[in-house]
Amino acid sequence: MLQRTRVSKGNSTFWGNASLDGRLSHLLEGCNVTQVLPLEPPDAWARRQQVVTNYLSYFGGLVRLFSQERPINYTQSLCCRLGCQLFPNGTAHSFYEVTLNGTAFLSFHVPTATWERRWPRGDAVATFAERELMKYSETTQDLQYFLNTTCVGILQAQSAGTGKQSSRSHAPLVLGLILGTVALLGMAVGIFLCTGGSC
Repeated sequence: MLQRTRVSKGNSTFWGNASLDGRLSHLLEGCNVTQVLPLEPPDAWARRQQVVTNYLSYFGGLVRLFSQERPINYTQSLCCRLGCQLFPNGTAHSFYEVTLNGTAFLSFHVPTATWERRWPRGDAVATFAERELMKYSETTQDLQYFLNTTCVGILQAQSAGTGKQSSRSHAPLVLGLILGTVALLGMAVGIFLCTGGSC
């Protein structure tokens, strides 16, 4: 899954996608998330789609609020890349990486459910964002479970289906998008508080 958020003059623009076994499964443009592959029934998908839309609207509102209190006269660009890979020998690798303005910012160490700073210098923004993300189970244990168990389970089900679509629900792909935006919220709060003042 890939999610990009561009913040400029208090406005947030979102875009991203999710893929399953190399095929595009979900697309995010603005506050609209689309299910490209028919992985969920229309009624279930409509509910999940509304959850993502509501969350992104909430996120955008918080960014506007922080921007009014502490204006930033330049564009911020956050990029989150998360997911898992299943190898032929049965092992798996899960990851969550974040860049800020094209520079490595934070990464999630899946085995220990901890966030790690990747910023090239000691920086109050990265320190604050890391501390905020470590406070909540949604951005630690829940994220670890999603990456280690749910994500890998989806790939194993796809693999076991020998190319046929599994009857298993793929709703967790949307959960991954939501967890990605929850983590972005913590980072946005840190960035806006710290760049507009002191942490």
